[in-house]
Amino acid sequence: MVIKKFDPWSVVDVEDYGKLIEIFGIEPLTEELLNELPFLNRYFARRIVFGHRDFQIIVRAIKENKEYAVMSGIKPSGIFHLGSKMTAEQIIYLQRLSPKAKVFYAIADIEAWEDNGIPFEKSVKYALENIADLITLGIDLKRTYVYFQSRELRVMRWGYFFARGITYNLLEAIYGEKHLGMYMSAMVQVGDILLPQHPDFGGPKPTVVPVGADQDPHIRLTRDLSKKYFRKFNFIPPAAVYHKLQWSLKGPGFKMSKRDPMSYITLKDSLPEVKRKIMNAYTGGRETAELQRKIGGQPERCAVYQLIMYHFDDENRVKKIYEECKQGLRLCGECKREVAEIFAKWLENYQRRRESNLDKARQVVDYALSRS
Repeated sequence: MVIKKFDPWSVVDVEDYGKLIEIFGIEPLTEELLNELPFLNRYFARRIVFGHRDFQIIVRAIKENKEYAVMSGIKPSGIFHLGSKMTAEQIIYLQRLSPKAKVFYAIADIEAWEDNGIPFEKSVKYALENIADLITLGIDLKRTYVYFQSRELRVMRWGYFFARGITYNLLEAIYGEKHLGMYMSAMVQVGDILLPQHPDFGGPKPTVVPVGADQDPHIRLTRDLSKKYFRKFNFIPPAAVYHKLQWSLKGPGFKMSKRDPMSYITLKDSLPEVKRKIMNAYTGGRETAELQRKIGGQPERCAVYQLIMYHFDDENRVKKIYEECKQGLRLCGECKREVAEIFAKWLENYQRRRESNLDKARQVVDYALSRS
């Protein structure tokens, strides 16, 4: 079984991304396409971003110095973890590729209520924390439109307008059996993805949505509806880029999930807690140190190696850790200690900068609330 469970609200296990590309018709991210970009971040360079739909329209807009949108958001159900950080850094990268790029960032408080039962007033508190992280990671606020789903009437109206074009049976086929509120939140997300093409924001334009592979049902539904309503709105079907899912610290099989706090590192974890989590993480080591030295480890199955590969730019260090593991030159204990020290040092600096951005984040959130 290649995919054990696959929808935007469930824990997912993808064993073979090549097969995923084949099943869902995602286009592989080719060297030729990557070479057309002005520069690459580590997610693209290391093929953690593995596939796309119509990303060539964004590449063309960059080369022709034309406007395009980057659309994304966060379900305000907790503090950013490293999985949230992955998406945020891709948003920022796609924004930095061109001065003509504008980000549309949704605070998905409707989805947070429907999926997690989080009251709207609590979503505001989480949103403040999430926006502080977005700012600290490097978003350009001058080219970013932040909004709350529940207060953005253009999103709500479009969600309900497009609902006329689909049936309950189709939603069940796409998402599986869910309660009605989840289907309604999916329609709101259609409104989110198409918001950059609303007449109030200049009408049709190329739009790219960076997502994890588990979010592809939203992309497929929105692309289908954009084509169905083309004659009325002249939509350009939204493009998407897909990144591999980061495992739980418990190892292959599950992505980091807000439902399981012990499975992930948050950007507000204390330094001792981060070190403790990494020291207890699943590794690709062998049963004994002797066997590890004899035949080498399996970094491709190691949650600790994945942390360093996904989240740090030092290419030489990442390669060194990989090769020493494969050759049996490093044992898991020493590797964990090294990675834990790297993470703790980075996080200490990050948290200091994040604290200084809280007032700015509060201004962004207050302004988003004032527009309703």
